[in-house]
Amino acid sequence: MKKLFLLSFAVISACSGPQTSSAQTPDTLGPQYAQAIFAGGCFWCVEADFEKLPGVIEAVSGYAGGHVDNPSYKQVSHGGTGHYEVAKIIYDPSKISYADLLEYYWTHVDPTDDGGQFCDRGHSYKTAIFATPAQMDIAKASKKALMNSGRLKDKVVTPVLPAPPFYKAETYHQDYYKKNPIRYKYYRTGCGRDRRIKQIWGHH
Repeated sequence: MKKLFLLSFAVISACSGPQTSSAQTPDTLGPQYAQAIFAGGCFWCVEADFEKLPGVIEAVSGYAGGHVDNPSYKQVSHGGTGHYEVAKIIYDPSKISYADLLEYYWTHVDPTDDGGQFCDRGHSYKTAIFATPAQMDIAKASKKALMNSGRLKDKVVTPVLPAPPFYKAETYHQDYYKKNPIRYKYYRTGCGRDRRIKQIWGHH
């Protein structure tokens, strides 16, 4: 992750660390919870943003959308797997709706960037909404409403795609913003994520 991230602080090329194997997440949901999958660039940041949102129980960093089973971070970051960096959002639908998650998602990414997000470039950093059959119409309607709203000067390029298998990322990626707050802050600031979000949406 963050292959172009260069700061004098030896912060790594952001998501670097020891490689461990990925596996499809064994997480099971209680009947009161639902899930959503979003790609929005660096999964550290997507996870961190969604875990601030009331009604969200947990966000899990992972990979989805590609053709390689159980991919590692190294495989995904080198390209050729077709996978996106994603976050699986576990939420309580009695407290927040899927439509509300979508609105929050839109305003925390740059949906007009077809080459990646912020300083992170390449397919794995592109935006995408992965929707279940029950979510598909809601997601498409949300995208259409955004495109027709006039809120953005440029075309919305974020695709709405059928939800694929989700592969949980390595342990060191989970809750990275909590476990490595200084490195995370330097990465996020250096990548210009909040600066660009404020430019587009008027907040950060």
